[in-house]
Amino acid sequence: MSETMTMNAPLTAADGESLKVKLARERRNKQLKAIALVAPLALFLLLTFLVPIAMLLKRSVDNPEVITYLPQTSAAIAGWDRRGLPSETVFAAMARDLTVAKEQKTVPEISKRLNMDISGFRSLIQRSARKMPLELAPGESVRDHFIAIDERWGDPDHWHVIAKNAKSWTPYYLYSAMDLRETKAGTPELAPEEERAFLSIFGRTLWMSMWITLFSVLLGYPVAYWLANLPARKSNLLMILVLLPFWTSVLVRVASWIVLLQQEGLINSALMGLGIIGEPLQLAFNRTGVYIAMVHILLPFVILPAYSVMKSIPPTYMRAAISLGDHPFAAFWKIYFPQTVAGVAAGALLVFIMCMGYYITPALLGGPQEQMVSYYVAFYTNVTINWGMAAALGSLLLVATMTLYAVYSKLVGANKLSLG
Repeated sequence: MSETMTMNAPLTAADGESLKVKLARERRNKQLKAIALVAPLALFLLLTFLVPIAMLLKRSVDNPEVITYLPQTSAAIAGWDRRGLPSETVFAAMARDLTVAKEQKTVPEISKRLNMDISGFRSLIQRSARKMPLELAPGESVRDHFIAIDERWGDPDHWHVIAKNAKSWTPYYLYSAMDLRETKAGTPELAPEEERAFLSIFGRTLWMSMWITLFSVLLGYPVAYWLANLPARKSNLLMILVLLPFWTSVLVRVASWIVLLQQEGLINSALMGLGIIGEPLQLAFNRTGVYIAMVHILLPFVILPAYSVMKSIPPTYMRAAISLGDHPFAAFWKIYFPQTVAGVAAGALLVFIMCMGYYITPALLGGPQEQMVSYYVAFYTNVTINWGMAAALGSLLLVATMTLYAVYSKLVGANKLSLG
């Protein structure tokens, strides 16, 4: 009886505190310590990765110019039925807004944004702003005065553009990045063929990335297999040669390829000296040069993941298959290769994603037909200062990257690694 009562009694520590409470407190303290250790890294990722991505996505639809610098016009035009010309109230609001914009020197911001939709809107806004403030006779129509300044104020299409941009967000940049345009009804439609540009640029980016990835896998897989089956001493020595490009600047490597591939470069000189060719080959400043340089730069990103997977495969698997009568190639294809798919696919995915965002190599070694999306992101950022278009192109690249990662996780994810 006494033993039963002792077993049913709550366990207590020496200080009289319940062991259950003490264990719970210890568990909670460990969790708090773990959170404290992870918090700096989480904060770092938040500030350097998630916040910039959120700002990028926001900038791709941000549309502050009209609603900020034409506030009265934006409020007045909200009630316009989009039929004919707006009312006198809208014209009067435009006159007041242009007067303020002229005084605050914000006319260029307004005209630049509206000129993206209709070419010539810049001159229309600037010419009208110079006439502000209006001096109206009693009973004179503000609308007639505006049309007298420039007859384009009598065109409803110009007012449709103002009404469309009289809100804080716009799909304009995303539509433009996909060669779409917004109709008067607000629905997207494909732009005329002569106005399309970015669909072919995105297609070129994907096409070049696919071939560079394919060449990198075809060259990297045998090298990784060779390194994985060498003795450790030789393998470690040769691995230094694989890692050597990481110790050199990308700009220096590209410049080196320019020296090698140009018409008077070492490769052409050697081929002509050996009598293999009679005139220099065009290897630089075209797609051939871009492929060669980018495969060289990105090859380690295929070799390293493939090597790490191959090194973990026991060599006894292949020997067992061959000893049971299988052909060496058949044993390799059925036993060895499936176990390396995950590492090769990870390297291929990494190379493909890096290719889509590459800028330096195509810019220096390629011609106009070899420039990828990243070139135009840099162009809109540094030359035209059009942050909306740069952010829209960057957002589409982000979506493409996330889509590729989702496909990789579906096809070669952790749940696909088993051989059974």
